[in-house]
Amino acid sequence: MNPQDEIHQHFLRAAVALAKEHMQAGAGGPFGALVVRDGKIIGEGWNRVTSHNDPTAHAEVSAIRAACEQVSDFSLAGSVIYTSCEPCPMCLGAIWWSRIDAIYFASTRDDAARAGFDDAALYREVSLALPERQLPLLRYALPEAEDLMSAWLQKDDKIPY
Repeated sequence: MNPQDEIHQHFLRAAVALAKEHMQAGAGGPFGALVVRDGKIIGEGWNRVTSHNDPTAHAEVSAIRAACEQVSDFSLAGSVIYTSCEPCPMCLGAIWWSRIDAIYFASTRDDAARAGFDDAALYREVSLALPERQLPLLRYALPEAEDLMSAWLQKDDKIPY
């Protein structure tokens, strides 16, 4: 095994151990994640959905929040995330927006489905055209909303992201 593979397995094992520890403590499901930059953990998270009554408190989102707080920046460019399981669509979105460079995962979405965490409907849903989706997405165009976007474009002191 090459040294890079050993590093990836080290951090993946740490993410799995974090998931197991907090799952057994009753924090939530069997998911853990670490954000790593320059070989150092800058954020860790575990599933807290049931313990925090927060459906967005997935391991990856929690790790991203911790890492952003640690580095005082919304961008995690130059970092990678190690997660015990293939990220769901919400977590993929958070990883994308945080500009993390790569995702390393242990279990697959099929493994998660067998454990009762089936994201297949979400993956299907986001690939459909808006009128075909199960959860209605209904647009009501407002001039105020258009004005808001225009104001953003004109804002001199905005921080682009």
